[in-house]
Amino acid sequence: MLQYKIDLNAKAVNFVAKNKKVVRYRKPFHLNIGLIVFGIIFIYMMFYIYSYFTSTHTSVYEVVQGTIAINNSYTGLAIRKEEVFFSDREGSINYYIKDASKVGVGDLIYSVDTDGSIASQVNQANQDASQLGEEDLAEILNKISEFSKSYQNNNFYELYTFKSDLNAQVSESLSMGALDSISESVALAENNATFYRTSAAKDGVVVYYTDGLESVTAETLTADMFDESTYKKVNLKERESIAQGEAAYKIITDESWQIAVSVTNDTKRQLRDAATVLVKFKKDNAILRLPFEISEKDGTNYLILSLNNSMIRYAADRFIELELLFDEETGLKIPNSAIASKDFFTLPMEYFQKGGNSGNEGVVVRHVDKEGNETEQFVVPTIYFATEYEYYVDGEVLSDGDVILKPNSSETYTVHDTAKLEGIYNINKGYAVFKQIDIIYQNEEYSIIRSDTDYGISLYDHIALDGSTVTENALIND
Repeated sequence: MLQYKIDLNAKAVNFVAKNKKVVRYRKPFHLNIGLIVFGIIFIYMMFYIYSYFTSTHTSVYEVVQGTIAINNSYTGLAIRKEEVFFSDREGSINYYIKDASKVGVGDLIYSVDTDGSIASQVNQANQDASQLGEEDLAEILNKISEFSKSYQNNNFYELYTFKSDLNAQVSESLSMGALDSISESVALAENNATFYRTSAAKDGVVVYYTDGLESVTAETLTADMFDESTYKKVNLKERESIAQGEAAYKIITDESWQIAVSVTNDTKRQLRDAATVLVKFKKDNAILRLPFEISEKDGTNYLILSLNNSMIRYAADRFIELELLFDEETGLKIPNSAIASKDFFTLPMEYFQKGGNSGNEGVVVRHVDKEGNETEQFVVPTIYFATEYEYYVDGEVLSDGDVILKPNSSETYTVHDTAKLEGIYNINKGYAVFKQIDIIYQNEEYSIIRSDTDYGISLYDHIALDGSTVTENALIND
């Protein structure tokens, strides 16, 4: 019985061995949500880190209301109707009318002594300053006071000119008194044709210097005329004798005159809507409101101030120190580093029309395929600025050479002409959008811009601090 069981078990084992086929048990797949989420977060972080270190970081500036104090000190060039008169003989010369004084035709200006006898007596009398009258002394003291108030160290050369002018004025005052005291000798010399008196040929203001700028007009101005370091003023009263044909005196024949000032583009912008400007003359602190014109020549802006009085006060001066009095400029204050420029297509306004689903203004562009088939497409370009006749648009939906159609007409316009605009990059939405600006005033660090311009920026807008590092539609990382 036992043997039978063993055999039976052995047969069973052999059967199983012969027919053995092992099937591996596969566990069911379970999705690990946590691992997937972690992987996504890890990939995002790696992308963010990569983007952070490889992208440009933009500093942000918030637009604020601000004020800039304006300093508009200038040196103006006097433009007058001046006529130089020359001596018709040679000899010792003496003057009898004070510089920058009104004269009428026939008033004694100067005398020429061919043998020097009368001139010697006049000059000898000039050495005695005690003969000066109270009026003469008061005028001399007044001139000294005016000069001391307006003197600046960087114009040291003016000190020598002032000294010469003062000496000449004293000499003229003494000469007239001396001539009266030796009237008999003068009459004898005139009879002997050795002494000649010369009177004013015209009415006006007499001055005793020449500088080669007597014929300058607003139309003939050049930049080098304003260079005081090369300016040469010839004082006619310093010499003791005169040659035939030399300049003897000068007459300013008209009370109306002009002052030319070379001004910056900022000053030109400030004055663009004005017809007059308030001017302070530093010589005597006089303040006048004057009409003006601005002209541009060879890249220089010239402010031409017009006056019909006060000429005699500055008749002896070619260069006049003055200040243009503006109020402090207030507006939106931005750093100059934020200002950038960008090229735009300029399109005529009459080619724009409303269309599309949005009802915005756009243009119809004509496309021609390779087979010559024409299609028309309405596009809406972004308008950045508008003049009286044109819109400034970018090249996002238009390209150079595109042909646009004029509404209700067969006329076409080829997109090509461009112009630059100054502006900043607005980054309120996280990407850069160029906005045109209108600068009122600018100094070395900041600009004041108008706050009410179309297509411009507003108070508290966020802009790129450095406009040179930003491009249109660039994503901003601060």
